[in-house]
Amino acid sequence: MHLVIDDTFHKSACLDLESFLIRLFAGEGRYQVRNGNAGVSDSDYYDRAKYTTSFEQIFEELRAEGMFERSIPEIENSDLFKFSPFKALNHDQAGAVGEILDGLLNDIERGEPSTSVIQGDPGTGKTIIAIYLMKLLRDIQLSQEGESFDSDSIFSDYFVEGNRDLIANLKVGLVIPQQSLRSTIKKVFNKTPSLQPGMVLSPFDLSPSEQPYDLLIVDEAHRLSQRANQPSGPQNKKYREITEALFGVDDLSITQLDWVRKSSKHQILLVDAEQSVRPADLPKHLVQSLILRSQVEKKFYRLHSQMRVRGGTDYIKYIRKILSSEPPVYSPIENYDFRFYDDVRDMREAIRRREAEVQLARLVAGFAWPWKTKTDPDAFDIEIDGLRLRWNQTQTDWINSRNSIDEVGSIHTVQGYDLNYAGVIIGPDLRFDLADQSIVVDRTSYFDKKGKDNNPKLGLVYTDSDLLRYITNIYAVLMTRGMHGTYVYVYDKALREYLRNFIPQSMERGRNDSSR
Repeated sequence: MHLVIDDTFHKSACLDLESFLIRLFAGEGRYQVRNGNAGVSDSDYYDRAKYTTSFEQIFEELRAEGMFERSIPEIENSDLFKFSPFKALNHDQAGAVGEILDGLLNDIERGEPSTSVIQGDPGTGKTIIAIYLMKLLRDIQLSQEGESFDSDSIFSDYFVEGNRDLIANLKVGLVIPQQSLRSTIKKVFNKTPSLQPGMVLSPFDLSPSEQPYDLLIVDEAHRLSQRANQPSGPQNKKYREITEALFGVDDLSITQLDWVRKSSKHQILLVDAEQSVRPADLPKHLVQSLILRSQVEKKFYRLHSQMRVRGGTDYIKYIRKILSSEPPVYSPIENYDFRFYDDVRDMREAIRRREAEVQLARLVAGFAWPWKTKTDPDAFDIEIDGLRLRWNQTQTDWINSRNSIDEVGSIHTVQGYDLNYAGVIIGPDLRFDLADQSIVVDRTSYFDKKGKDNNPKLGLVYTDSDLLRYITNIYAVLMTRGMHGTYVYVYDKALREYLRNFIPQSMERGRNDSSR
């Protein structure tokens, strides 16, 4: 037991310190944190900045006593911290969680099925809400009769006997379509006592042989698949088998969203149609119809507060405009390190410096070069002006892998993750048409086979215009990973000249480039 005493602390400061320490203990992962997340608050109070400064001093004293091994920045860079169920929700997120919980409890009590939709731009905390809801529901289920909760906790009112009895046997699952992100969240659940890795599901884990779920929460629901040629033969077979088992017929129009609905009575779907990056993803019109229906049924929740990118929502909108057919007027982004590089070596050296300073600085790129190292590990995948680079050599948890600073991450290894700095290489899959004065796609320079396949099963042919939407979505996702900064290098000369009009030119040179 460690006792922290400060006679200037009032109740709000004590609760704030408690939240601060819970998050850091959970983020380091050395100990199992037994707290429920109802103990985590994000309230503001008079002179809070003065108190929070003392929190860091308390942390360092506890660290000196052996309670922590790593520094605060090191813990905050970890996936355990970033995806912790002990996050302090902002007002935006807490409002959505409260309203969803109210609606869900009412629907369960009435025996009515429901579908809720949460929409948010990159960095608004959709994944955090999904994880938080999983933990909060488990905390309510496991709460004991007579157990008291501090009234300052924003969800303390839900810890009552009636709610506990109502959801006592509620079977809940978290569906995550992306393999890498799913693997990371399983590790987080493994470190959280009331959660289990088996609660984190691939869409292909949905099976009628299992007891149906009462509630399925689907993160990145726009990445659920429609019927299309899957990445592997076994998955093609399994897609047909699951569809037949759930619906009794292999209907080609059935999507993985239909699987989710058939496998559960209640669904909470977290979406952003602008982050759809492959033709096999749910069609945009289907995502829009989901949103419209949920709005009519008063089960739609919009997240506005930007939690990742320090440039805020203005930066997110600006990036999407830059890559659109209606470019913005140049506007500097305040409090954000946004830079344009003419030499990819300079950008790589800058990313290496940021990695040495704050960690989590990585090079990422569009799928504009073939993946030679999949069959020849001694080869190089990307060559630009004599600089040779390799794609990510692992598909799961690449960002934290040993050699990631020397590699280039693809969309499939970074979507859903945070970086401190992202060095984005816009490859030859995007070009600038001087005659039409527009950004166009170069299909021959786009090497994600599943990213441009037509869909003969559904009779769909994807035009260059369709492909342009997916590829610009990819680059928009890559350019919104960096919390503190985004650096950009453009391969195509004409596109380079066009985009430099919208991004501040870097004055930073590589350590070995001072003579140039």
